[in-house]
Amino acid sequence: MAQNLHSPEVYDFRRYDRVWQRVAPDLEPYPGMNAAAVPARQSQTEPAPAAALARQESQLPGAAQDPCCMGSAAAEMLEVLTGFIEEELADRRYFLAMSRQAPSWARQRLRDIAADEGAHARRLMAAHYLITGQCYRPAIASGTISIGRWCPALRERYHMEACNGLNYARSADGTTDPCLSKLLNELSADEYRHAGELMTMLERAIQG
Repeated sequence: MAQNLHSPEVYDFRRYDRVWQRVAPDLEPYPGMNAAAVPARQSQTEPAPAAALARQESQLPGAAQDPCCMGSAAAEMLEVLTGFIEEELADRRYFLAMSRQAPSWARQRLRDIAADEGAHARRLMAAHYLITGQCYRPAIASGTISIGRWCPALRERYHMEACNGLNYARSADGTTDPCLSKLLNELSADEYRHAGELMTMLERAIQG
């Protein structure tokens, strides 16, 4: 007969307690849990009460009020994160405009970079939600973007992407939150990669 995944024994912490006692008998298997949250010593067939199970789950590490990742340390960077979100969305608009006004050989790559910038903004908004529990509502931009001459536009964008890479790296070094630091370093690497691709486009444009 197939096991009922919703049966009480799936959440029976006593079996883990027994294993823990064999592995490390001197350590508390559920640090931070008070005695009321630990299952009472019941018979092998008696399920733990539903209320006790709920208390156990609410006090496990994943349900901490101030988690080790995207918690209070990351909250100190909220203003920086919202600035990055707005910057990424502005960059996305600019690269889409560039793709419409660029030589045919550069258009698809510029659309790809624009898609990357949009993905960056979404990742940052997800981080914002993890930290605050609230959705960030970016400003709505409008208006036409004109990039002007092709080589100066590539030069400007190269410097913008390289500076974005540096700013992400600095911000990663400025937080003690490990998950936020990892995210910012990944975004930094992407921005530096975009700068390299723009430099390659500029090399081709200069060669004629």
